[in-house]
Amino acid sequence: MSTTLESGSWQYRALNALNPGLDHLSLGLMDLVDEGHPVVAATADLKYSNGLSLFERHHPERFIQFGISEQHMVSAAAGMASAGLKPFVATFASFLGLLCCEQIRMDVAYTGLPVRLIGHHTGISLGFYGTSHHATEDISTMRALAGLTVVSPSDGPQLRAAIRASIDWPEPIYFRIGRGRDETIYSGDEGFEFGRGIEHGRGTDITFISCGSLVHPSLEAARMLGEAGVSAGVIDMPTIKPIDEALIREVSARTGVIVTAEEHNIIGGLGAAVAEVMAENPARARLHRHGIRDEYSLIAPPTHLYRHYELDADGLVAVAQRQLNR
Repeated sequence: MSTTLESGSWQYRALNALNPGLDHLSLGLMDLVDEGHPVVAATADLKYSNGLSLFERHHPERFIQFGISEQHMVSAAAGMASAGLKPFVATFASFLGLLCCEQIRMDVAYTGLPVRLIGHHTGISLGFYGTSHHATEDISTMRALAGLTVVSPSDGPQLRAAIRASIDWPEPIYFRIGRGRDETIYSGDEGFEFGRGIEHGRGTDITFISCGSLVHPSLEAARMLGEAGVSAGVIDMPTIKPIDEALIREVSARTGVIVTAEEHNIIGGLGAAVAEVMAENPARARLHRHGIRDEYSLIAPPTHLYRHYELDADGLVAVAQRQLNR
């Protein structure tokens, strides 16, 4: 008996209600299959957590279930890429970006093979699963690997657009995505360009540079600050490597404070990438890196953790006000 959840079944609808962005990964891959690309998808026993059950339902001959063998999956993906296929492999970011670092480094990045690595449930989004499942070091690990592009889409439509854009991107890619509960920001018609940040408003007092799950709270925080008379802007920086250096230089010259916001350790993450650009291109702005401050996060429901670490809109407003009052 098949264990695949039918897209119309109550089980699938219940899972999709908990993770409304669940389908975008599969839909993006199905777009590429429809266009004739040799796409294959694989996961390590998590096809319902990442939504690849939908892709399996439509293209079972292109889907591989590796079970709980993430390192083997990455090495096998490199082999498939060397044979001309376009493999997309997905598992929890804590396993992919950390457990599989050696396989990604030697089998994928060193060889330059076009493997697409999808680390989902990033940051502290797994809550009660605890430290072993929290991924607050994967950006720093992955962006340190030569020849590996690092992308953190902010919602489902942006992920789908990035998947489409990836088909002609020459380097291997690490996609860092959430758990499908991110608020929708984009329609999906905007397209996607690797290495380009997206500006939402031009703040002269303060500008948030955010990625992934922190983009929507940053937009809300900028709106709240604006209502209080603060000129606040937001830059969505979905590509962390290669980062949009030109946009960082530009905003550094016209805003007073830059706050980077990420669901990640501030060491080695988005904030560190922005700091590197600003250090080599001195400008007007003062930088504050905001995220997890060099610690293993607490264990609690995700909403409680976001509030505790000031990673929600109210928290970002508080962070901004403290920086503006310095």
